[in-house]
Amino acid sequence: MLGLRGPRLPSAGILLLLPFLLLLLPHAAPALHRASYKPVIVVHGLFDSSYSFRHLLEYIDETHPGTVVTVLDLFDGRESLRPLWEQVQGFREAVAPIMAKAPQGVHLICYSQGGLVCRALLSVMDEHNVDSFISLSSPQMGQYGDTDYLKWLFPTSMRSNLYRICYSPWGQEFSICNYWHDPHHDDLYLNASSFLALINGERDHPNATAWRKNFLRVGHLVLIGGPDDGVITPWQSSFFGFYDANETVLEMEEQLVYLRDSFGLKTLLARGAIVRCPMAGIAHTAWHSNRTLYETCIEPWLS
Repeated sequence: MLGLRGPRLPSAGILLLLPFLLLLLPHAAPALHRASYKPVIVVHGLFDSSYSFRHLLEYIDETHPGTVVTVLDLFDGRESLRPLWEQVQGFREAVAPIMAKAPQGVHLICYSQGGLVCRALLSVMDEHNVDSFISLSSPQMGQYGDTDYLKWLFPTSMRSNLYRICYSPWGQEFSICNYWHDPHHDDLYLNASSFLALINGERDHPNATAWRKNFLRVGHLVLIGGPDDGVITPWQSSFFGFYDANETVLEMEEQLVYLRDSFGLKTLLARGAIVRCPMAGIAHTAWHSNRTLYETCIEPWLS
């Protein structure tokens, strides 16, 4: 029986090999760790470009090393004024192959106007696999406020009369007008809005049922915004709150789109899929570079 045994390493030989084995372990562990993170897709806002997100990319790389992050470089700068449905189509063509290569799912981080583009993507894409949709200071219920952007684009108009432009066929050719929501002219908004009223399910259309079903495929809806934003008006629009006709802010649960569950908000909240992360002291252009905000509101949802 003894003759059937293989050669035995001497104990001294094992001790000599141990340091080399230990050197291998630190390299093997991170490789397994990196493979566990879902890809992240970032969509910029009005007049933005991929460069604006350099800090966010650094934070993700530090906390989730190896994560594949794609900042979509489409409709940059003034091109971000193109009609939102045109942008949705362009971004759809860009995200589809990324999703196809990630059967485990992806995360969306969508900033400002980009949050509306992403919500439309979730509505129109039948087989999307978005785990977390992180809406970063986005006017989800629309915009009704004088900002530097509006003053530059429409220098002779104020918010009280901008509806005359935005609720015209010509005005709807500008992205800003696609989500301009004047609480004093609700009928005009419902009839003229070619984008927001449709994705909100506020106006009947043949795709409403399918869009709602698609939107409800999302794993988590993470809403981020705050009172010191300075651009999104009212700032509660980032959380699906908005003005009534008296310019009193009604929270999400008081909005008709929620009460009617027109595109799935009520259903998402009932299943615990909506996360609200308000944070004070952050200006609109700093949401994607604030480290505390990232660690508190974004990083926990990048599985």
